[in-house]
Amino acid sequence: MKIETKLFLYIAPFFVVVGVIYGFMSSFNEPVGYLGLPLLGALMAMIGAYLALTARRIDPRPEDDELGEIEEGAGDQGVYAPWSWWPLAIAAAAAVVFLGLAVGWWVVYVGFALGVIALVGWVFEFSRGQHAH
Repeated sequence: MKIETKLFLYIAPFFVVVGVIYGFMSSFNEPVGYLGLPLLGALMAMIGAYLALTARRIDPRPEDDELGEIEEGAGDQGVYAPWSWWPLAIAAAAAVVFLGLAVGWWVVYVGFALGVIALVGWVFEFSRGQHAH
């Protein structure tokens, strides 16, 4: 995860500097630019910090080795449940939330509640019983 970490951590100061320069050039009259760009830099720094902490916990990947071959990355890449219906439920809840923006705010609350239920179902999909993984 070396490349991803460096990418996010090196881009973060760029957005902060550009946000400050943009603020001076616009006389701080346009709040989205001078506030949004540094916040984007903070977001990049948070993602880079997460990737740096994750890179400490896992073994080096073949992508991190300059002499690594493509076939070294073969095999299982994680857990995927192709039979899961929970992503469809989350998408339906998101559709209800966006419908609520056009119809009325009370529909947004219904969609948010459905989304929380669907997200909890997706997270705990493989849990059966106490402390099961």
